Amino acid sequence: MRSELPKTIHLKDYRVPDYLIDETHLTFELFEDHSLVHAQLVLRRNPQAGPGLPPLVLDGQQLELLSLAMDDVPLGEADYLLTDSHLTLQPKRGEFVIDSSVRIHPERNTALEGLYKSSGMFCTQCEAEGFRRITFYLDRPDVMSKFTTTLSADKQAYPILLSNGNPIASGEEEDGRHWATWQDPFKKPAYLFALVAGDLWCIEDSFRTMSGRDVALRIYVEPENIGKLQHGMDSLKHSMRWDEEVYGREYDLDIFMIVAVNDFNMGAMENKGLNIFNSSCVLAHPDTATDAAHQRVEAVVAHEYFHNWSGNRVTCRDWFQLSLKEGFTVFRDAEFSADMNSRTVKRIEDVAFLRTQQFAEDAGPMAHPVRPDSYMEISNFYTLTIYEKGAEVLRMIHTLLGAEKFRQGSDLYFERHDGQAVTCDDFVKAMEDASGQDLTQFKRWYTQSGTPRLAVQDSYDAHAKTYTLTFRQSCPATPGQEHKQPFVIPVALGLLDTHGHELPLRLCGETEACGTSRVLAVTEAEQSFTFVDVPTHPLPSLLRGFSAPVKLSFPYGRDQLLFLMQHDSDGFNRWEAGQQLAVQVLQELVGQQQRSERLHLDRRLIEALRSVLADSALDPAMVAEMLSLPAEAYLAELSEVADIDAIHIAREFARREISRELFDLLWSRYQACREASRSTAYAADAAQIARRSLQNIALSYLMLAQSEEVLDACEEQFEHADNMTERLAALAVLVNSPFDAEKAGALAKFAEHFRNDALVMDQWFSVQAGCPLPGGLERVQELMRHPAFNLKNPNKVRALIGAFANQNHVNFHRADGAGYRFLADQVIALNALNPQIASRQLTPLTRWRKYDPTRQALMRGELERILASGELSSDVFEVVSKSLA
Repeated sequence: MRSELPKTIHLKDYRVPDYLIDETHLTFELFEDHSLVHAQLVLRRNPQAGPGLPPLVLDGQQLELLSLAMDDVPLGEADYLLTDSHLTLQPKRGEFVIDSSVRIHPERNTALEGLYKSSGMFCTQCEAEGFRRITFYLDRPDVMSKFTTTLSADKQAYPILLSNGNPIASGEEEDGRHWATWQDPFKKPAYLFALVAGDLWCIEDSFRTMSGRDVALRIYVEPENIGKLQHGMDSLKHSMRWDEEVYGREYDLDIFMIVAVNDFNMGAMENKGLNIFNSSCVLAHPDTATDAAHQRVEAVVAHEYFHNWSGNRVTCRDWFQLSLKEGFTVFRDAEFSADMNSRTVKRIEDVAFLRTQQFAEDAGPMAHPVRPDSYMEISNFYTLTIYEKGAEVLRMIHTLLGAEKFRQGSDLYFERHDGQAVTCDDFVKAMEDASGQDLTQFKRWYTQSGTPRLAVQDSYDAHAKTYTLTFRQSCPATPGQEHKQPFVIPVALGLLDTHGHELPLRLCGETEACGTSRVLAVTEAEQSFTFVDVPTHPLPSLLRGFSAPVKLSFPYGRDQLLFLMQHDSDGFNRWEAGQQLAVQVLQELVGQQQRSERLHLDRRLIEALRSVLADSALDPAMVAEMLSLPAEAYLAELSEVADIDAIHIAREFARREISRELFDLLWSRYQACREASRSTAYAADAAQIARRSLQNIALSYLMLAQSEEVLDACEEQFEHADNMTERLAALAVLVNSPFDAEKAGALAKFAEHFRNDALVMDQWFSVQAGCPLPGGLERVQELMRHPAFNLKNPNKVRALIGAFANQNHVNFHRADGAGYRFLADQVIALNALNPQIASRQLTPLTRWRKYDPTRQALMRGELERILASGELSSDVFEVVSKSLA
């Protein structure tokens, strides 16, 4: 067990750095069994830090100090204090230069932080605090410096040498080595430093900016993957154009580079001019990547590119402000994806993910505000709250101010703070100054944790022809925050009459109606709004487009939800009405199962889906989304006590009934989509993606009939599909079916064909890990012994262990606790290899309070076993200790 507790860092203790680093000159000598790093730092006393010359305390971890000098004077051991985490020395004047040399071991670095080797390639990951594993430095985001970097390595093994900025020199050395120097003209914090050395190929293109400059674009990859980069390049060019047109942001260097890496803890990293990507987020080809993977590549490429301004040119002052760059950039990439594809479907996908995953985080032991008050390990705060909820906060500002004022605010923000490390308050202040609106109360979204609840009631006065909506907001207690003040909640809404027509909206006191859809700002714990000139009792369409990340409750009846599905002009709310209808029906089935009653499905759900399937004018992507029942994870999140078994049985029963009742319609839509697929060359465009999504969900329903006809169709799709989207969907349908022989044959054939493609094998692992049929844990344990699995690779861990624990609820939550024991064993093993990945796998166990007393005890017991298992990393210790508190 730990001998000492990790230190807790508090926002209230922030103080400016004592010293600044104006210039950073780095030289790397890369060898197979070690690397040498020579650093020259040009420092000065920070004028904002006050008088005097306090000690200089540099961060450093796992560094072997070889030499140290100040202003060219060598320092001996008596001149400095060296610990496992810091190097302390005493400057003699306000401006000085530090030279140091250290030895590090990238080849041993399984934590994948700092400089490490991946598949024979040197690469870096420095966010959040990885740079201190490279050299001694002021490793904090508010210390910004201009970097010049020289790399030296064996030319045959590492012909490509890359770093941030622009290339300025290169040359040959003795013994077959070579060198290259890169210079970044823009100040940046150390977390944005990047280095890559390897035997890489690239594709090249160029982009002409709005001011007429030509920028060279390169995507580097290992030779065998060179044919999977065009979609990433197209996505990059689309992102660059979009950022110019929507935000007026032009790229600033002569070259923009992306490198694909197989071993990476995150999705990608926005290092200035040299983005390093998890290979899963940049490689895409129809034969090996699904439509979802193509869309993910497009979104992640955009996200990292957009960071060039929202994160790099303007960065965060401290890690408590992480959402300043991440929330803003997630909002930007979501809007980009919405413009590139279907805006409504994109919003549906984002909200479904938010409500299932981030809402659960808000309700758990790791709940924290968008701007946290404290942390033990910053890596644990790269959370859905920072990213997804942070993006929703930006979306609400956009909704409240309008697109024009929001753009003016972002322009002012970039102009005012270019080259600075700033705070969330600075961003909001720019929005206030540009719009003239006071956002003081709104900033509670940054400081208060938890998911607000918004209860709505209505009343209609037929004589006065007035309609009143009364809103009551509250927010549950979260760790460290017992009581919450009212938020500013923007509620986009419309009112429908009995024929489904939208009514003009005029509030009491207004002289004229403001259209048929508008935004109300709910700012009080209880607040009423009265509409006038309302001819009949309307049906409200509330929270259109999910205008705020809240849990909304309104006493809709099932017939009213059907009406909204058929008539609401807001595409998101049509889907939402269907989801809420399905939730009511499924919760009724759960109750029947718990009471041991015969299950009976409300036919209104059947008829609603029948009308959706029969509507040939409806976007196939929307049809597919509306056919998708609420996930088991979402149903569990809605439950006071999640009855995993009853939820699974109820949902599977509903799926079988839908299949039986709507078989002919499903079969007709499937055949039409499949025929179109056979006769059309693959393209990852919105129309084809929509068609394939409908085709595949129809197949998943049809297979529940267990007919030979459907089995033949599924096998035909598996065998003859010209793209991974259809092939993998057919494989998943087979894996989840009772056709054991056909399932085994398809799995073997798939693995044999793609055995040399690591990313495709990850999909093969995930399909099996997510299968809810009995024996799921044993299948996963067997797959861990497969030659393609490697516990040291984060993608493999997520594909198999993560997919099982997070998606396969009925098997993970087995009554005997075996699933919990399995996950705890993997966390203990990963803690020694890669603490970041270990802590992220813990999430399912942290939600133990959601389940029945028996499961609670089993899950808590595994958390206690992890805590007592030995020397825990700060990453794992923080999550476990807070979960048990």
